[in-house]
Amino acid sequence: LRTTLLFLSPTDLYTAPDSCEGRCGEPPSPEDECHCDTECERHHSCCQDFHWHCPPEGFSRSWDAITDEDLLRLSEQLYQVDHNKAQPSDITINPQHQAAPEETGDQEDLSPQPLYKYVNEKLFSKPTYASFIKLLDNYQRVTGREEEVTPEELREQDTFLKEVMKTELMKNLFAFLQKKNRYGSEQEFVTDLKEMWFGLYSRGSGERDSSGFEHIFSGRAHTSGTGGAGQHRAGGLTPGSRFCPGEVKKGKVSGFHNWIRFYLLEKQGMVNYFSHNFDGPWDTYPDVLGLQFTWDGFYKEVGSAFIGCSPEFEFGLYTLCFIARPGRACHLSMGGYSLSIQTYAWTKSTYGNGKKYIATAYVISP
Repeated sequence: LRTTLLFLSPTDLYTAPDSCEGRCGEPPSPEDECHCDTECERHHSCCQDFHWHCPPEGFSRSWDAITDEDLLRLSEQLYQVDHNKAQPSDITINPQHQAAPEETGDQEDLSPQPLYKYVNEKLFSKPTYASFIKLLDNYQRVTGREEEVTPEELREQDTFLKEVMKTELMKNLFAFLQKKNRYGSEQEFVTDLKEMWFGLYSRGSGERDSSGFEHIFSGRAHTSGTGGAGQHRAGGLTPGSRFCPGEVKKGKVSGFHNWIRFYLLEKQGMVNYFSHNFDGPWDTYPDVLGLQFTWDGFYKEVGSAFIGCSPEFEFGLYTLCFIARPGRACHLSMGGYSLSIQTYAWTKSTYGNGKKYIATAYVISP
């Protein structure tokens, strides 16, 4: 249960948080470059903008900080209210071969059968699933080509956000963030979600060719160069290490962390499942799987994915971690088991008043 994947830190693309914006009173962590807690001045570890963002009164109030205990409690709550998740009878998977550390980079198909033996496609008629699936064909899969967002696609984004916000899960997430003084109204939250997730930025040669939603849920194929993301490399499976966020080298797949997308492409014969290197401890859905596969000939050495969760569950957890712990491990609890999510902000461009787009999010080991 502890085996995961080493990867090189993508410092060319991302930087760890070096600001106290939204972090005042947050418990210090060795993963942070600088700190924003009440003791940082005494330890000479404050971020440079500590006094700007964390005056003696206001946001620095302790009840506005998102604590580790808050994250554990809220993630369990969101897990319990994922009413649209798959039931055990809805999905049958066939994981087959479990890859050893030295096998994940071999690009060898060690599982002759598809990963999914059965999926109850009635799930896809649920409003959040249906609106999510409509978004998946809105993107070009190759980096470096400008995305043209049509009025219909903008409406599809709005429909998805409207449907997820009807769920108890997202209402609970908003209520928590509002209580923590992150958003003043639901409309403000939804407007920020749209920019954070669907706002376009350039991963390639200056073209506005990517968004957080596309990268994480739809995936990208990189056919030449690095796609502007630096070099990632898969390493050995060792306790305490992490899932790779996605390959970006020539002929590799980046992002692509969604089970629905995988199932639909596997059904079309465009995805070929090779093996898995991690299967989480959950005996119901959502489960977590680390897997190897090719997408229309492009290889993914290790990709982590929730299996059987609703779209709003992934969307909500990744949003929570991006807001609460951007650029570092976000420690959660799911059905009594530890789970961590890594997010990174896109640092080369911003929206609004200096806000950052989400660049990636994926499951890592506890």
